[in-house]
Amino acid sequence: MLAVHLENRRVEVRKVARPQRKESFALIRLLAGGICNTDLELQRGYYAFTGTPGHEFVGEVVSADNPNLLSRRVVGEINLACRKCDWCRRGLGRHCPTRSVLGIQGHPGAFREFLTLPEANLHVIPDSISNEAAVFVEPLAAACEILDQASIPDGAEIAVLGDGKLGLLIAQVLNASRKNVHLYGRHKNKMRIAERAGVQVIVSKQASKSKSSAYDWVIEATGSSDGLQQAIRMTRPRGTIFLKSTVHGSVHLDAAPVIVNEITLIGSRCGRFEPALALLQSRSINVVDMISEAMPLAQAKRAFTRATERGVLKVLIQPD
Repeated sequence: MLAVHLENRRVEVRKVARPQRKESFALIRLLAGGICNTDLELQRGYYAFTGTPGHEFVGEVVSADNPNLLSRRVVGEINLACRKCDWCRRGLGRHCPTRSVLGIQGHPGAFREFLTLPEANLHVIPDSISNEAAVFVEPLAAACEILDQASIPDGAEIAVLGDGKLGLLIAQVLNASRKNVHLYGRHKNKMRIAERAGVQVIVSKQASKSKSSAYDWVIEATGSSDGLQQAIRMTRPRGTIFLKSTVHGSVHLDAAPVIVNEITLIGSRCGRFEPALALLQSRSINVVDMISEAMPLAQAKRAFTRATERGVLKVLIQPD
């Protein structure tokens, strides 16, 4: 089968053996995968990654122990937990100390014709959700995680920093949950996707002049090492910042304003798939307009290059 391989910042497509399904795992045929910022950071050296990336996907189950999964379209949670340790027993398998992570750490990713995942990680996709929309379940779940981490009042003003793929999803999720969302970014054409949903959008240069200490709630999703400092400057005393950016390399932090203003920093990563599926099924979130292009798996190198271009949002990889 064909599989994408990252090594030394290079993207290749290789012929490799089809994976063998272990007990309690499913063998899944890829239908579509999405290149996200984490995949691009892995290419740049994040986690010293070598191997097959990809964790945003929708696929069809071709082999499984559970007969109810056969021939069903599925998406999959990316953390492969031991399900035995204290963290797992507390329902926090996403933080299992011995976990592997699909396409990121210890388990080959979804950018290959066939992949494997534990059956317990899989969620069946309703017929009303297209393959293209289903690719967004994993990042949309990460956006929904913010609402699980804090009780944000209805109508609260929230600043979302970053008009990339995750920033647009977060802005739409918070707007759908009756928050007053202000999206800060650099690309007006991208922000129109959130603006059509009722989100107020502001060009980032305006933010640097007029929005110091303006928000109790700030979401940092710029994908930039400078984003955290901007978020701190925009947060009121005793406000809260959610950190969503995945950046290869160190991030500078001036801790003084965090301490003096007693700002809470919350790391925010993966989320539950159920809220994301519900939002897609109800068509509350516009994800289709975020797809810039779809390319064959065999052209993954070109797809990765395309995903880095200015103004491009989601690039999909599909089997030939």
